[in-house]
Amino acid sequence: MPENEKPEKDASPEAKLQERWWVDQGKPRERARPAPAEVIAGASFYKIAEGYSQDVARKRLTDLNLKLLQEGNPPPDGWATLELTPDRFPAKKADQIKAMVQLPPGGRALAIDSGVSLRVILTGDPPGERLLELRFGEESSFDAWIRGEWVYEALFDRLKAALKAAPAFIQEYLHASADPADDSVA
Repeated sequence: MPENEKPEKDASPEAKLQERWWVDQGKPRERARPAPAEVIAGASFYKIAEGYSQDVARKRLTDLNLKLLQEGNPPPDGWATLELTPDRFPAKKADQIKAMVQLPPGGRALAIDSGVSLRVILTGDPPGERLLELRFGEESSFDAWIRGEWVYEALFDRLKAALKAAPAFIQEYLHASADPADDSVA
């Protein structure tokens, strides 16, 4: 191949999926190995995190959720679904999740199916003012943003525990008039 020609990108669905870092692909996470005694604790993390801006990362995640909501375009008081992989999250569990999510008037919900997990992004009216991300799968988590400020995170080691906790989380952070400056939120 001549020097000035670029190799063609692999356009297969698997290659496209690899480019989507935000899609949960069910890959096992590697556990950190214990450092040798002569290495200073945290030194390798410091090198990785050097120059890392938590505020920029949080804004990018919030922006990504808003962009996904725009792409999915759920109607007021309704749901939309984005399927990011050829695999599907179990339909029975997805229906169970949708049944327990109570939207406020004018609220919108987007189910993002990545096969191994179902992410649900919720917003009230006005869209984006309050944003909840609920991830259901083997490792479930909830996050809440109010006016772009991240105010809460919860982690669950079992899907059943996340399903049980979701209605109260939605009530507190989507239905309520919680303010990030208020000490009762967080």
